[in-house]
This record gives sequence, structure tokens and C-alpha cells, in this order.
Amino acid sequence: MIIHGLRISLALGLLLAPCIASAQQLDNTQIMTTLGQVKAAAPAVDVALLVEEANANVGKGVAALPNWSKLSELSQLIVEIDFENNSTAIAPKSYRTVGLIADALHHPNLFRYKFLIVGHSSATGTAKHNLELSQKRADAINEALSTTFAVSPDRLFSVGAGEEWPIDPGHPESADNRRVQLINLGLLK
Repeated sequence: MIIHGLRISLALGLLLAPCIASAQQLDNTQIMTTLGQVKAAAPAVDVALLVEEANANVGKGVAALPNWSKLSELSQLIVEIDFENNSTAIAPKSYRTVGLIADALHHPNLFRYKFLIVGHSSATGTAKHNLELSQKRADAINEALSTTFAVSPDRLFSVGAGEEWPIDPGHPESADNRRVQLINLGLLK
């Protein structure tokens, strides 16, 4: 089902079915509560290794790969930020969501943490193109957070997963699969 407008999905794990809430239900408390569920024993994630594995597994899926599966153990928020099909430009209506995320990242409860921005795409192009597009979308969110909303860039990392990890696998070309995940990578060192 395609829902136009802003949709927010919260998930405690990547393999759990996310619940969907409207934009009116999203607030900083919800973002901070979701992203702040940090486990002391959470695994360390090597972002460069994630990028390398995504590039080496185009068209084969990434969710089951050992390093990617570590992400399911981390505190995370799945957010739909609208992009036009085949575009990296954030839709103007989605800047409110980016701003809410930035406000939460500036809050003292999350200020000491670093975050991974995972870009996803629908399967409307080739798998390689979709991987590149999802990386650029993750980079666009990273840039918006750091330049427009002054989140320190040393707290933000981005990676693209392409079409390899659909939220709606029964409809791989669905706009529902164009989304961004924010994952708490733990404390800054």
C-alpha cells in the first residue's frame, strides 16, 4: 500500500515488522526514546565494511550478511523521507522530518552518540544503480543534517543498501521501499 506524504516507521529490530505512524504522531520524544535504547553490549559496526559488502553483493541481498545483521541489534528508527523517483533531492515536505531528527540529535540524551544513516531504494532501476542512488540519498540526509541543521559531521555516517533490503518485499517497486534508517552506533570516542 502506498501512503503518500510523510510516514514514519519505528522498529526495534530490522527483522521486526515496523509499525507505521503518521507525521503528526512523530515528535522528538518518540525519536529520542527509539534511538536512545542503547544496549551496553551492542556490537561495534564497521561502516567501511558495510559499504564494501554492499558493493560486493549487489543483487544478492545484504540483510543476512554478518556485518549487516549486526545492525538489527542496535537502536534504530526507520523514517520515510520522500524523494522523487530516481532523485537524491529531499522533497520539501520531508524537511520537517529531517528537522525533527536534528532536534533529537541535538538533545543532551543523544548528543554523545554517533549515527548511521542507511539509504534504501525501490527496485525500479538496475540493482547497481539503486545501490548508488541509495548511497546518494543517505549522503543527502547526512549533508542536510550537518549543514542545514548543524549536527556535527563526525557523528554521522552514511551507507546505501539499494533495493536489497525492501520493507515491502512483495512489492519491490513500491515507494514504501524508498526510506532511510537511522541507527545509533553508540558513543563517540
